[in-house]
Amino acid sequence: MSEIRVVVAIDFGTTYSGFAYAHRSNPNEISAYCNWQDYNARFKTFTVLKYDESLKLISWGYPALAEKPNRRKKPSNIKPVERFKLHLGDMENKPYLPEGFDFKTAITDYLREMGKVETIKTKWQKIDFFRQVLIIMTIPAEFDSQAMKIMRKCAYDAGIINEGSENLEFTTEPEAAAVYCMKKKEYHIGVGSSFMIVDCGGGTVDLTTRKLLEGDKLEEVTEREGDFCGGSFVDDEFLKFIGEKVGESALKLVRKNHYSQLQYLVQDFCRRVKTQFTGQESHAQTHEFDLSKLCPECVKGEKYDEMEEMDWIVELTFDDVKLMFNPVIERIISLIHKQLDKSHENGYDICAMFLVGGFSESKYLQARIKKEFGDKVPNISVPIQPVTAVVRGAVQFGLEKEIIKTRVLKWTYGTDVAKKWGQGDPIKRKRSDGRVLKFSRLAKRGDQVAVNEKIVKTYYPPNTVQKKLGLDIYVTRKDNATYCDEPGVELLDSWCVDIPNASKENRAFEFTLTFGKVEIEAIAQAKTGEKYENTFDLDM
Repeated sequence: MSEIRVVVAIDFGTTYSGFAYAHRSNPNEISAYCNWQDYNARFKTFTVLKYDESLKLISWGYPALAEKPNRRKKPSNIKPVERFKLHLGDMENKPYLPEGFDFKTAITDYLREMGKVETIKTKWQKIDFFRQVLIIMTIPAEFDSQAMKIMRKCAYDAGIINEGSENLEFTTEPEAAAVYCMKKKEYHIGVGSSFMIVDCGGGTVDLTTRKLLEGDKLEEVTEREGDFCGGSFVDDEFLKFIGEKVGESALKLVRKNHYSQLQYLVQDFCRRVKTQFTGQESHAQTHEFDLSKLCPECVKGEKYDEMEEMDWIVELTFDDVKLMFNPVIERIISLIHKQLDKSHENGYDICAMFLVGGFSESKYLQARIKKEFGDKVPNISVPIQPVTAVVRGAVQFGLEKEIIKTRVLKWTYGTDVAKKWGQGDPIKRKRSDGRVLKFSRLAKRGDQVAVNEKIVKTYYPPNTVQKKLGLDIYVTRKDNATYCDEPGVELLDSWCVDIPNASKENRAFEFTLTFGKVEIEAIAQAKTGEKYENTFDLDM
C-alpha cells in the first residue's frame, strides 16, 4: 500500500455496473462516476454489449440495450448480450449468448470499455496506473474461486492490470456495503452491536451479518447467504405477462428480430411501473402499454384477433404488478429468515438491517421486509443512494483494508495425504505401497477466521525416495470428507514442491495457510530451510 495513490472500486453487476474512486491523500472524498454515454447523471450504466453479425463490438452500456419501437425498421437478429455475469455462477437457465460466443469475452470487452472511460486512466496521467492504482472488484457472496480466477484473467486481458498483478483485490458485495454502512455515523451502531446487510442488486441478492468492534473494525459472525433473485427477475415476470397476451411464439419472434425495441418496452415498464410501485391499493392505478409498433406482424391466430379488439393496448393492473413482484420478494424474505436464524443460533441479536443495492429502492420490497421483520429487528433502514453503497464501501475497504477483522468460511478446505490403508477403506483405493489417499481437513466451513490467521500443518513424505510433495487444495460444502474424489469435493488448485535431499527426520514440511485476503496465502517450509510460497483464491 505504500506506493498506492488512488483506489478504484469496480462494481461489475449483473444488470448495472459502475465505479468509484478516491485519492489516498483525501480518503473522505469518494467520487462515484455518473457521466455515462446516453445515461448521464446516473451512478451506473447497463451491463450490456452489442455485437454485429461477425461478433465485432458495436456499443456498450445503455446505447447497446434499448431502442424505441419503429415498425419501419427492418428485423435484425443482432441481439444485445446481457446478464453475462451470471455465467460465472452456479445457476440453471443461464442467459442467452450468441452461438460460439464465450461469456469471458463479454466480461473482458466490458471491462475494456469501462477502462477507456476518461476518469480511470487519462485523468491520472501523472500516476503509474499499474503500480500506483489499487483496484477493488466486488463479487457476489456465492461466487467461488473459479469465478475470481476468471475475473482476474479478464481484467488482465482488458488491460486494466498487469499479469500477476497484486493491485487487483476482491471483496464481496455485502462486505463492501457493510463497510459503507458502518462508516455512516448517523446509524448509531454501537460497539458490540450486530447488523445485517441485505444487498439487493439486479441479478443477485447477498446477505452478511457483521459485528462492530473497537476501533471501527468489522467481524463477520455468520456464513453469508446469496441467491439469484434480484430486481431483473421482476422484469422477466413482466415479459411473461406480455407473452401471455401476444402468445409465446410471438414473444420469441420479437426477442429474435426486435430485441432492442423489446428492451425499450421493459425500460418503460421499469420507469413507469416498477420503480413507482408501493404495494398499497390506495396508490393503485392501471398502466397501458401500446404494442402496435412492436410486434403485430409476429402475432398470429386467436391472439391476433384478441389484440385487435384491444387496439393493441395491454393494461397492467395493480394485481398484475403485485404478482410480478411477489415470487422475487418471497425468495429475498426467505434468505433473510435463514440469515437471522443463523445469527440467533450463534448467539447474536441483530440491532439493524440495511437494505442496499438498486432493487432496495423499491417501496414495495421495503414495505414487505419491514412488515415481515419489523418486530424482530429494531432498525430497518435504506441508506441515501443505496445503489452506490457497495462501490463506495469497496473504496473505503481499499483505503483501510485492516477494517475487516474476521470472515466466516463458506467452504471446508483440505489437502490429500497418503495414510496407511485400514479396515473400512475400499480395497480398490489401496496403492502398491499399502497406503490410501485421504482428505485431510485444514479449515472447516462456518469457522470464523481472523484476517491473517495462520493454520499450520506438518506433513511427512511417505517414503525416502520421493522427490516432490504435492500440496493440492480441495474444497467441499460438507464439514469434512474422507476422500478427495468423493461427491461434493472439488479441487481448488494444485501445488508441488521439491523435497530436500536430507535425512528422514528433516524431510518434513510445515504447511501454513493465511486467510488474509479473499485469497489464501500458502507457505511450505522445509525443516532444512527451503521455503515455497503460493496463493489460492479463497472461496468467499
